[in-house]
Amino acid sequence: MLVLALNCGSSSVKMALIEVEPRSVGAHARRMFDARVEGMGGASCRVHTRDGEIRECEGLSLRAAVSELLEQAGGRARIRDTVQAVAHRVVHGGGELVRPTLIDETSLSTLDSIAALAPLHNPPAAAAIRICRELLPELPHVAVFDTAFHATLPPRAREYALPREVTERFGIRRYGFHGTSHAHVLSAACVHMNATPQELRIISCHLGNGASVAAIEYGRSVETSMGMTPLEGLVMGTRCGDIDPGVLLHLLQSAGFDASALDELLNSRAGLTGLTGTNDMREIERRAARGDEHCRLAITLYAHRIRKYIGAYAAVMGGVEVIAFTGGVGENSALVRHRCMQRLDFLGAVLDEDANRDAGFDEFGVACISEEYSRTRLLVVRADEESAIAGDAAELLARRDADRATGMASARIPVAISARHAHLSQATIDRLFGPGYVLRQRAALSQPGQFAAQESVALIGPGGRIDGVRVLGPPRVHDQIEISRTDEFTLGVDAPVRISGDLLNTPGITLEGPRGRVTLPNGLISARRHIHMSPEDAALFGVRDCDTVQVKLDTDGRDLIFGDVMVRVSPDFNLEMHLDTDEANAAGVKQGDEGELILRGASDAFSRDGR
Repeated sequence: MLVLALNCGSSSVKMALIEVEPRSVGAHARRMFDARVEGMGGASCRVHTRDGEIRECEGLSLRAAVSELLEQAGGRARIRDTVQAVAHRVVHGGGELVRPTLIDETSLSTLDSIAALAPLHNPPAAAAIRICRELLPELPHVAVFDTAFHATLPPRAREYALPREVTERFGIRRYGFHGTSHAHVLSAACVHMNATPQELRIISCHLGNGASVAAIEYGRSVETSMGMTPLEGLVMGTRCGDIDPGVLLHLLQSAGFDASALDELLNSRAGLTGLTGTNDMREIERRAARGDEHCRLAITLYAHRIRKYIGAYAAVMGGVEVIAFTGGVGENSALVRHRCMQRLDFLGAVLDEDANRDAGFDEFGVACISEEYSRTRLLVVRADEESAIAGDAAELLARRDADRATGMASARIPVAISARHAHLSQATIDRLFGPGYVLRQRAALSQPGQFAAQESVALIGPGGRIDGVRVLGPPRVHDQIEISRTDEFTLGVDAPVRISGDLLNTPGITLEGPRGRVTLPNGLISARRHIHMSPEDAALFGVRDCDTVQVKLDTDGRDLIFGDVMVRVSPDFNLEMHLDTDEANAAGVKQGDEGELILRGASDAFSRDGR
């Protein structure tokens, strides 16, 4: 699919023609054309043409810039004949726009309503979308949001410790940014290492004028350094990053600052600019080498903050397989990468100094800069946000076309409610019920060969106990206890949201049976909502194993759309969606109800901790 990708900033526009296959997420994209306009509206406005020329265009407006780039791409008539879609990068999608979205008047209205969340970036992006829709009305236009990649942030990483009435009234929460860049790092790292997302824990460092770090755990963003706005986190070109809120109160109350002056200070006069007078890391490095102490401090502070986040995110994920650098500074500054990787040997991250100084990119835009024996792979990834958004747009439109071809725009899925239960190994059964004990079937379950046993156990946690927890058969190789969020509070435990069988880094629990007690070292989870499908069902619905979908439940007064529902495909499965009791109660679901599959998602990784 040939996609025209438009990346509109506050004073610049980038345009690229990209040939991309659905599901490649940019990793196998091929660029056919590149051009950009910088300094829009100013005296130093420049057009960088497809032939590598630079042309001065003082005062060029956004409309004129988009029109100029379309001409550079071959003209509107040629684009209409050859291009299948236009993909637009948008910085902020708020709480509603959390997936690539086909643009219509409704989505544009939603975009207008959240303009204040990113006042420098969203309004020009929305204006560019309207201009392109006017100039190319025959083509589908897709918006891809920087914040969307971080929609998987668990509540503990998403929420601020403020009163609920404040956060809900003003929409205060952590959104995260640079999502398209971090998603591209994930894709490129998987291709480079010949791995799937569910095999990798990645710390992605996007270092440019804006900078952020993301913890990508088995394909999902579980932490990121930017918050409600791009001000939080790392030291950046003109932004300060993390700062004691008391400093801001002091400036407001005692130093004569008002909100406008504080805004300018934090967004435009802080960071590297505030420390050195420039946001150009190349110039800072040159001056530091000549003995400028301000620049030396800036580099030290910059790298220290990054290293601190890397260490924290390794702890959040319980380990790391890849640390990756991208963005202008991340790609081009061997000095910054060297400083960031100091004292991280304890993570098994060992930098190859020669490779770091001369990072050579492979065909996928990835360079490995770690020693061969390094347990953690260190990568440099060439930034390519345009290919990332082109891949997302291609995927969305491919799903739409598949729906139209198969008539599966909506699909009915039987829903089952799964109460707390225990899957036990034979060794654990023997210790709880006696040597050689055989589970007795109480009732057959919907999945072939599975049954609810007559036996039950008690769960004992630091905060309490739950009796009568049903054991399911047949015995498994590994013990697995599945509970709901409400059960967690009763037991005083924190069970991660996982797909069945994904037990790495899970907590344990004490079980009590009629013949003894067993304290499991791990295996306690809260099951991620999921759909069992046979390969035939999956083919009919146009989904694959580990895809994520949305399912709409139309119940009596408690209609609800469940997002982030994982599809599991096996010849041994019967079609059925599984919810736990908390989720079923929230939607007013009864056993035997049906849900409507309304949105298919790109292939997702196993959630190692979805909460």
